[in-house]
Amino acid sequence: MEDQKLLKILGNKDVLALAFGAMIGWGWVVTAGLWISEAGSLGAIIAFLIGGLLVVFVGLTYAELASALPLAGGEMYYGFAAMGRLASFITTWAIILGYVSVIAFEAVALPTVFDYLIPGYGVGHMYTIAGWDVTLTWAAVGIVGSILISWINYRGMKLTSVIMGILTLLIAIAGVLLITGSSLAGNVENMKPLFGNGMSGLLIVLIMTPFMFVGFDVIPQAAEEINLPRKRIGQLLIFSVILAITWYLLIIFGVSRVLTPSEIAGSSLVTADAMAQAFGGSKMMGNVLVLGGIGGILTSWIGFYVGGSRAIYALAKAGMLPKFLAELHPKYKTPHNAILLIAVLTTAAPLFGRPALVWLVNAGGLALVVAWLMVSLSFIILRKQRPEMKRPFRVQGGTSIGWIALFMSIGIAILYMPGMPSALLWPYEWIIILVWSLLGFIFYKWSISKYGATNADVLMQQEVNRILHEEEQSEVQSVEKEFPEGEQIEKGIYN
Repeated sequence: MEDQKLLKILGNKDVLALAFGAMIGWGWVVTAGLWISEAGSLGAIIAFLIGGLLVVFVGLTYAELASALPLAGGEMYYGFAAMGRLASFITTWAIILGYVSVIAFEAVALPTVFDYLIPGYGVGHMYTIAGWDVTLTWAAVGIVGSILISWINYRGMKLTSVIMGILTLLIAIAGVLLITGSSLAGNVENMKPLFGNGMSGLLIVLIMTPFMFVGFDVIPQAAEEINLPRKRIGQLLIFSVILAITWYLLIIFGVSRVLTPSEIAGSSLVTADAMAQAFGGSKMMGNVLVLGGIGGILTSWIGFYVGGSRAIYALAKAGMLPKFLAELHPKYKTPHNAILLIAVLTTAAPLFGRPALVWLVNAGGLALVVAWLMVSLSFIILRKQRPEMKRPFRVQGGTSIGWIALFMSIGIAILYMPGMPSALLWPYEWIIILVWSLLGFIFYKWSISKYGATNADVLMQQEVNRILHEEEQSEVQSVEKEFPEGEQIEKGIYN
């Protein structure tokens, strides 16, 4: 049985780099100009504050549940403990779509960044999608990058955590340089108009924010590989969310101070151009920013492979996906078949061209909000039904925090619906949602018919009981260390 356990090796820095690196990604480089153009500088900031507030409340529910049930595939167990097997599957399947969409997004983002570093490198025109010419070399960069990232994840968490730490440092250096340069060289007048397309523009940016903030929920997915006290898991999760909110607000502020609206509209890579202009038009400094952006692509890419593969592994282990997806590599202790499945699903993403960036952001964003909604509901139900459950990171405010997270999630989800200014685009974005839902239905029905519904319930309940039992055992051991056996009897500890 020991061979079938994930390696418990992640420390404080590893966990923080995993979550922060996953949240930052490439979006701050490639879409910051879109945020400012749509909503205006202040409008974009407000949109990210609202989105960030949602993530703080949702993050608090995650932090409590992750500390109480630190199991790989976190959402699956929260949903099961609160609402049963079907809700558990829906929650986890939704979060997997969010993760897979980010992974596919990064496979498209990587060749996009090369357009800045090597203008005109895309040759060998193959076809055109939504007005975008897909070239052989452009697609090849994304496909090769996808294969490399899947290999890194395949090789295990030790290699992954080292690479994540180095790349997160690179992102931080690039970001600090941009923010510092824009503060010195920027002008408040450049930030006008403060609001772009009114409420419509603000809402368009707001529905992008879940996709930009997703990443803190990778921590619960990797919970069984974290070698820290349970309370610390919750603390690091919330800290990573606050860091990401601060990061995005400063990037928007910095870019809008340096570039005018017309310069933003005429830029192919706004954040890099802002960096160059902040340092006197230095192309080299623009390239430094792009290197930080590449670091963001890779950290997000790696982080969501971790999250997605662990979520798939958990569903398969419980018998709600084919069992071969729950196999761990004998040497690297990674869910290697789950990693290979994600690679198959996402490596072809560059073949859909740059328009796929927006499609993936929006479709994946809705899936993430659905998962967050379900976790918030699980938090409320468990607070009421299982008040005795040990919660090392206990959120103050009781169920009110869960209700706020739930209603905010519902409100954001409505913005994706037909009839809203920010509705998902038909057919591209809705097709992604519908195809994923159909795949989930087929996999679930097949797996339950093969392995049995009772088997899935028993397996998940055993894992929940194991974790709760471990918590009880740790309490007994701490008492035994504090008091010698004689004192324990004398104080009535054993009655």
